[in-house]
Amino acid sequence: MRVLVTGSSGHLGEALVRVLPGAGHEPVGLDLLPSPHTRVVGPVTDRALVRRALEGVDAVLHTATLHKPHVGSHPRSAFVETNVQGTLTLLEQAVAAGVSRFVFTSTTSTFGRALTPGPGEPAAWITEDVVPVPRNVYGATKTAAEDLCALVAGDEGLPCLVLRTSRFFSEGDDRPDVRERYSRDNAQANELLYRRVDLEDVVAAHLLALDRAPQLGFGRYVVSAATPFTRADLAELRTDAPAVVRRHFPHYPQLYAERGWTMFPAIDRVYDSSAAQAALGWTPRYDFAAVLARLAAGEPVRSALAEQVGAKGYHPASTGPYTVR
Repeated sequence: MRVLVTGSSGHLGEALVRVLPGAGHEPVGLDLLPSPHTRVVGPVTDRALVRRALEGVDAVLHTATLHKPHVGSHPRSAFVETNVQGTLTLLEQAVAAGVSRFVFTSTTSTFGRALTPGPGEPAAWITEDVVPVPRNVYGATKTAAEDLCALVAGDEGLPCLVLRTSRFFSEGDDRPDVRERYSRDNAQANELLYRRVDLEDVVAAHLLALDRAPQLGFGRYVVSAATPFTRADLAELRTDAPAVVRRHFPHYPQLYAERGWTMFPAIDRVYDSSAAQAALGWTPRYDFAAVLARLAAGEPVRSALAEQVGAKGYHPASTGPYTVR
């Protein structure tokens, strides 16, 4: 298939453009920023440009977005323009071009305030059934874009799958206190227990979604590394996460101690990606158990694809990935 990949200069877009040819597909990269992986340069809101980019295209992988790190540097109207109007433009032009399937990259940030349990409550168990309560304009506009996908899928018959991806960026944490207390690899290994997914696994989920979209029609799926936790762990995760992790992985403290790593003292939410695994036939490879095996073997905690794409930041001119005004 010929596949339009929006956001092709970003983390996921670049990864998809790299991998698609090996899966037998021809990628057409579109991004506001030029890069070696971008064939069409311009905004997703430009209807004429999108129409030209869709010529001869069979499928769309829509990853282009303003992200959470842009909340401090861009006005809310820019989020509405890119994340909502841009998605609508792509959907309508995809229908007009006769595209056979559409995959929208959303985010677990859509759940927003639903991710944070109250004092004394157990950690939140996050599935597709949790009702989003957006925390910021990023979450609000991604939720609105998801709803547009559902609307167009229902009205026009365009098979459309929404993948709510958890964290997959290589950059250090956006919270200064986490960056100060944990190395990047330590923090991201911890997160694979409950709120992170490796870039290679995200790409695999998108390729499977391309294949499954015509059969599924429409669906929203949480895409995160397989968690070892169960609902029975949720109360203790809020008070003593290391003890819970130790029960599941008795050997982890030694591997961590050898590197001077520590586990987070508490975990407030757990993403359950079992629905995506079942619907897409997706098996994420890079979970916490895999990281421990890689540590024992002296290998990098991230996949080769994640290492290849690397960290990009989120601003063309920046003093760091989370530049604000």
